[in-house]
Amino acid sequence: MQLKRIKIGQNLEELTRHRTVTVPVACYETTIRHNIQGYIPLHWHDELQFVCVLKGEAIFRVNEETIAVKEGNGLFINSGRLHMAEDPSQSGCVYLCLNVSPHFVLSPDLFTIYVYPYIQSTNLSYVLIDATHDWGKCILKAILTIRQTLQQEPLYYEIDIVIQLAHIWQNLITKGIRLEYDQAEAVKHERMKNMLNWIHLHFNDKILLEDIARAGQLSRSECCRYFKRMLKTTPLRYVTDYRIQKSVVLLQQADLNVSDVAYQVGFNSTSYFIDQFRRIMDMTPLGYRKHNGQGRG
Repeated sequence: MQLKRIKIGQNLEELTRHRTVTVPVACYETTIRHNIQGYIPLHWHDELQFVCVLKGEAIFRVNEETIAVKEGNGLFINSGRLHMAEDPSQSGCVYLCLNVSPHFVLSPDLFTIYVYPYIQSTNLSYVLIDATHDWGKCILKAILTIRQTLQQEPLYYEIDIVIQLAHIWQNLITKGIRLEYDQAEAVKHERMKNMLNWIHLHFNDKILLEDIARAGQLSRSECCRYFKRMLKTTPLRYVTDYRIQKSVVLLQQADLNVSDVAYQVGFNSTSYFIDQFRRIMDMTPLGYRKHNGQGRG
């Protein structure tokens, strides 16, 4: 099994280019457990994302909300929203992911009226696409049609994709979504991104709660409330978990021993690193390395 890694920048923005040669659209299959970390880590991107679950069940977290998406259903994730995906029941979840630039969904004039207000709305982070409803069935069918079109690239296929995207968007927005913009809510999510960005820049340094709170312009107690509400964890636990994520990547390098990896990701104790790695990955770093074909400890 080849492990895959989502490329994520220091500010959590996904670095993968979501486009083909001629259109700003990408459609690909994702098997959650095949990711190098065993799940799709927290990230965001400017593209709109439409998910169609082909097998099993995925648990998505979008901002502070958790959504279960079963086989045959889908999920819309709005532009710029923090999100991640897991397969905790080990269902072998596979989903189709359609990412598209918001500016490509409709023509520029229509974008201003029918797209921009939706990506700016603070109450529209996601929409569960239910295949039992006609609008949901139409969206999921269009996603599959776009995948087939991208694979086959018939004559004028770009026009076919534009037509399908307009069909998807029309079905999404005509289901009666009430748009709201809450400045306080927008600031809250920006502060969360700033704190996570700071952690990702300084994860291999000594990190105190005060440092994280300062990055979000919050008190320590308010910082803890943000993490508890939005990520269901504490700030310092998030730091530890993120360090383990980074260590998984370094363990792929045969020239680094376990102690080297521990110190490079910010742990002062190899034994503590091993304990935390086992807590998250259900195996030791050495066990993980051997499992993935790397023999050195």
